[in-house]
Amino acid sequence: MKYKKEDINKVVLAYSGGLDTSIIINWLIENYECEVIAVAADVGQNEELDGLKEKALKSGASKYYQLDLTEEFIEDYVFEALKASAKYENQYYLGTAFARPLIGKKLVEIAHKENADAIVHGCTGKGNDQVRFETSIRAFDADIPIIAPWRIWEIKSREEEVEYATNHNIPLNGKNKSPYSEDRNLWHISHEGLDLEKPENEPDYKNMLTLCKTPKEANDFETYVTIEFDKGIPIAIDGVKMNGVELVKKLNELGQDNGIGINDIVENRLVGMKVRGVYENPAAEILYKAHHILETLTLERDTQHYKQKVSLDFAELVYNGLWYTTLRESLSAFVDKTQETVTGVVKLKLYKGNVINAGVFSKYTLYDEEYATFGEDGVYDQTDSQGFVNLYALPIKVHTMMKNNLYKKENDETSGK
Repeated sequence: MKYKKEDINKVVLAYSGGLDTSIIINWLIENYECEVIAVAADVGQNEELDGLKEKALKSGASKYYQLDLTEEFIEDYVFEALKASAKYENQYYLGTAFARPLIGKKLVEIAHKENADAIVHGCTGKGNDQVRFETSIRAFDADIPIIAPWRIWEIKSREEEVEYATNHNIPLNGKNKSPYSEDRNLWHISHEGLDLEKPENEPDYKNMLTLCKTPKEANDFETYVTIEFDKGIPIAIDGVKMNGVELVKKLNELGQDNGIGINDIVENRLVGMKVRGVYENPAAEILYKAHHILETLTLERDTQHYKQKVSLDFAELVYNGLWYTTLRESLSAFVDKTQETVTGVVKLKLYKGNVINAGVFSKYTLYDEEYATFGEDGVYDQTDSQGFVNLYALPIKVHTMMKNNLYKKENDETSGK
C-alpha cells in the first residue's frame, strides 16, 4: 500500500535488539518524526531478551512490549510442522520460517491496539523474512502500510550500520557484536555470513555453537531416551508428561550433551539465491527421527508414501511465508487425519551426533510378525504371489518383446531376408 510520509505518526516495530532494529528506531524518528513502539517476541531466545526494554527506550522508543509467545510457538506452529514431517529441501527444520507468521500476527494485534499508522520490520531485501513477515501481516490487515528501511535507506552494509550506531550513540550489546548473522528461538539457532559464505570453508564451531556440542566434545557414553506421542504430538519423555516447551527444552539439553543437531546447509532462498547457514537444532533432530520411526509402524504404505510428498509441499509453503493460506490449512487437515494412529512410544539411543532407533511400540502397529517372518508361517501362501508378480512385470515384459521384435526385424532387413 502506498503511503505519505507525513501520515505516519506512530509505528509498531518488530524489535529484536539486534543491530538492524536498534538503529531503525533512531532512523524512523529522524526520517518520519514519528512515535516508535518496540515489540519484542519471546519465542525462547533466553538471555537475548535481557535488557531489551531499557535499550529500546534509550534508543528512542516511546513504549515497549515483550510478548511471551513460546508456548504458542511450539504447540501451534512447531508441532504442526513436526506432524507433517516438514523439512525444507529435506534438511532445514524451519526454525525461523514458522516463528515469523506468529510474530507477524501479533504485530498486527499491537498495531490495532495502539492505533498505529504502520508496521516496520528490519528484514533485508535479499532475505526470506521480509516475505514471511509481510504475508503474515497481510493475512490479518490487508491495508496497513509496511515500512522496510533496508529497501529505502542509504545504509548498504553491516559496517555502515555500526558506524551509524556509533555516530548516534546507540548502545550495542553482546548480541550485536556476534560475528555472524543469527536468529534464535527455542527450536533453533541459525548462523550465516562471514567465513560461511565460502562453501569450501569448514565452520568454526568453537566460536559459533550455543545449543550444541560437537560430536567430539559430546558424552563418551550412550544415552537412552523414550519419547511418547499422542496423535503425532510428543507428550512425554521417559514416562514423564510434559508440555511442549518443557519437552523441547529437555531434548535440547539431551541433544547438546550428545553432539546432536548441527546442520551445515546450503539452501535455496525464496528470492532465488543460494545461501549457506549452520543451524543448531538438537530437539528437532531427535523429535523428527522419533516421529518418523513411529510412522513407519503405524501408517499403511500408500498413506506413508503420499505423506512424504505432502511433507515437501508443506515445508515449501512454510519456508515461502504462506502459513496463513487455505492450502497450508488444507494440508494440515490431511496431516491430522494421518496422525490419528501415530500414537506410541519410541526408544532412541543418542551417541556422538547419532540418533539411533532402539525400539518402538504402538497399539496401532501394522507390523505383524506372522506375515513378516522369514521362518515358517501359517498365514501367507507364497504360491499366491506368482500371478501377482507375472501381472506386475507384464508392462516390462511387453516393452522387452517390442524391442526384441524391432531388433529382429532390423537384422532381417539388413541381411536381406
